[in-house]
Amino acid sequence: MVDAAQGMFITFEGSEGTGKTTQIQRLTSKLEELGRNVTVSREPGGTALGEEIRHLLKHAASGKNMVPRTELLLFAASRAQHVDELIQPNLQLGNIVICDRFHDSTTVYQGIARAIDGAIVESINQIAIASTLPDITILIDLDPEEGFRRIESRNTEPPDRMEQEHMDFYKAVRQGYLHLAKNNSDRFLVIDGHQTIEAVEQAIWDGIKNRIK
Repeated sequence: MVDAAQGMFITFEGSEGTGKTTQIQRLTSKLEELGRNVTVSREPGGTALGEEIRHLLKHAASGKNMVPRTELLLFAASRAQHVDELIQPNLQLGNIVICDRFHDSTTVYQGIARAIDGAIVESINQIAIASTLPDITILIDLDPEEGFRRIESRNTEPPDRMEQEHMDFYKAVRQGYLHLAKNNSDRFLVIDGHQTIEAVEQAIWDGIKNRIK
């Protein structure tokens, strides 16, 4: 069990439309009710520099023809800044840091779905995170076709660059996450995202509450 004075790093992973944002908000509320200080962040982003990189990766017209290696390095650059500027300082203060995506996203999206050599992706990930690993990673698993139905039903804005891939890409992402979770079962908590919002919230809480004092 984590001591109240000790920081804790929780990450959320999953493909598009899984409801990570909603569940992060609900988990944050629960933790704050326990008296914990919670810092919520996201990747790419989390810092002023990271948010600029996020725009390049997701929205900038100049990113339209971005090659996979460039994408990999931009994600890593944002993450390195994020770790040193936000994540580690907050953990050292004893805060709980909750992050929407971290290095596992790069392993899956760039290493598996983009088919960049896994050893290269792992090496770049290690440089970016500087030994900062999540204590718990919550994977919300959802069929990608259902995920995009949810996005279409609630989103009035055009899809960003990462939402414009073919469905086979997102199916590879899902399988990559499940494989990663199986091989890191001590860290991953896999939640069925096909459940109601309330059921997903409860499953997450049931999975982590005993690890938080």
